[in-house]
Amino acid sequence: MGLLVAGGRVSVSGPRLAKVATEVLSPAVVVLLLPLAVAWQATGCRVGPTLLWGIVVALFSSILPMVFIIRGARQGRWDGHHVRDREHRAVPLLVGLASTGVGLAILLVGDAPRAVVALTIAMAVTLATCIAVTVWWKVSLHAAVAGGAVVMVALLYGPWALLLLVPLFIVCWSRVALRDHTVAQVVVGALLGPAVGGAVFLAIT
Repeated sequence: MGLLVAGGRVSVSGPRLAKVATEVLSPAVVVLLLPLAVAWQATGCRVGPTLLWGIVVALFSSILPMVFIIRGARQGRWDGHHVRDREHRAVPLLVGLASTGVGLAILLVGDAPRAVVALTIAMAVTLATCIAVTVWWKVSLHAAVAGGAVVMVALLYGPWALLLLVPLFIVCWSRVALRDHTVAQVVVGALLGPAVGGAVFLAIT
């Protein structure tokens, strides 16, 4: 990352840091890690079941949808793996919702822990809400996923998890700094995730 030295102080180049934050804290990455965190608590901290259920959720809610998006971007169907153009978001988001539905069916058939099922339903409802909003407005999926993740982890692990508000703020800043979203779009996303996903998760668990 680029470093700027001014008045004896060292600062990180804004655009480069924003790009790193956008990738490291992207929905795909968050949805890889969040299921493991939920499964760890839900299975009594047992490694095997944690990996089993965490990988099922991550595969169908993150990996497979991301493979579809990246393939579409390489074919020129949309402008990149973040699908910045709102008009092109419907198809990849609907594919992600369908894939999450398949994962949910596997969890139900396999008698997965209640919290893991609740997580998957919460993510599906949040995604469906974002799809509905995207019809007329470009809400930030980065902010929605990160915001929902903070609330769900806090519900399971306690108030110390609220330290995750720091990366939530960083990813919201990065989306605005890169001009992929307005302040209003990231604020609404950061509120939508907890209000929808967090509420659904709490209601089921």
